[in-house]
Amino acid sequence: MLPKAVSRNSCLRKRLQNSYKTTYECDACSKIFLFKSSLKQHYLVHSKEKPYVCEVCNKSFSLKNNLNLHYLVHTKEKPHVCEVCNKSFSLKNNLNLHYLVHTKEKPHVCEVCSKSFSQKTDLNYHYLVHTKEKPYVCEVCNKSFSLKTTLNNHYRVHRKENPHECDACSKIFLFKSSLNQHYLVHSKEKPYACKVCNKSFSLKGDLKRHYLVHTKEKPHVCEVCNKSFSLKNVLKQHYLVHTKEKPYVCDVCSKSFSLKGGLNQHYLVHTKEKPHVCEVCSKSFSLKGGLNQHYLVHTKEKPHVCEICSKSFSQKIDLNRHYLVHTKEKPHVCEVCNKSFSLKGDLKRHYLVHTKEKPYACDVCNNAFSQKSKLNRHYLVHTKEKPYVCVVCSKYFSQKSNLNRHYLVHTKEKPFVCEVCNKSFSQKTNLNNHYLVHKKENPHML
Repeated sequence: MLPKAVSRNSCLRKRLQNSYKTTYECDACSKIFLFKSSLKQHYLVHSKEKPYVCEVCNKSFSLKNNLNLHYLVHTKEKPHVCEVCNKSFSLKNNLNLHYLVHTKEKPHVCEVCSKSFSQKTDLNYHYLVHTKEKPYVCEVCNKSFSLKTTLNNHYRVHRKENPHECDACSKIFLFKSSLNQHYLVHSKEKPYACKVCNKSFSLKGDLKRHYLVHTKEKPHVCEVCNKSFSLKNVLKQHYLVHTKEKPYVCDVCSKSFSLKGGLNQHYLVHTKEKPHVCEVCSKSFSLKGGLNQHYLVHTKEKPHVCEICSKSFSQKIDLNRHYLVHTKEKPHVCEVCNKSFSLKGDLKRHYLVHTKEKPYACDVCNNAFSQKSKLNRHYLVHTKEKPYVCVVCSKYFSQKSNLNRHYLVHTKEKPFVCEVCNKSFSQKTNLNNHYLVHKKENPHML
């Protein structure tokens, strides 16, 4: 049977024109047809007319054949079956494309970077990487997208359209596929297992990302600072460090964040939610990461070790702070008195000295403090708790710092030495008081 339409291939064009006395060419796109009726139908593509309407959902089509194919969506018929894996398809063309999965053929090659694709549509999408084109623009917020499907999904954000709801926890998803993946959370199924360490995952994508832990691959490199990352989305987030963009804004207090995850975590400050509970001591945390770090208190693990002095820490952030002890760096400078600090948090607390703010008030006696840690220590005055015990003489103390000073009584250590007369003291306050003796003798002494 003769084909009804043939694409603009020059060889085929010549062969057709030589074989058949009469051919019909579209004067809009030069496509050639063997039958005049086919050309007439084809003109509807250019005229945007869609006279063929589906009786089920009212979707309209330019060509009757497309309507017939569309009806398969409603009938759920999939007459075209793959001989390799028995997967079935509504359209024969989709089956032909599917066979490329088994043959591993990737006949469509990018002329810029030589990357190959099994389907031409994928190649066309790929070209947008090189051209940086984002031709599809949101009419609401002017955000632009490379793909029309991405734009359509984006419109759901404005419409607040989340049609797929989990019947277990009422969480809502834009896509049915996302809901299906989410159900694995409730079923506790983890069908994807790592062949290296046997750790299992609910989602195949999570397993793929996990393999990077073993391979140590970090193929995505920042063009600004050369820092490398395992995942492309993490690199994209990292670029916000350089651009200083903080596109995610809290609608409660207007604080902005570089990452959406940071905003979501921040909302817990306002809601006061602490859904993650320690199974050992029942302490609760806003973030799962905070709970995981807390468990190290019970296990006594300190996996982060200083390479200089071998001191170990339960959290990496504490190790990073500790390194400042060795480097002597104090990059955070007070704008009022020029005093410098190793940590930004210490500088923030220091500013309270100048502002005289004491935001932390005791709800028992209304005594106020500049730091929350000082308020917590103060509460021990009311509770009479003395949780810190000397292992030598069993004396109790309300504060750990007092216990540490007390140990000097037993060790006879006097680490604080006077620079004037070399007299030594066990406590720094005693040394400071001692300096007053010298100052009386020599008022000009600093």
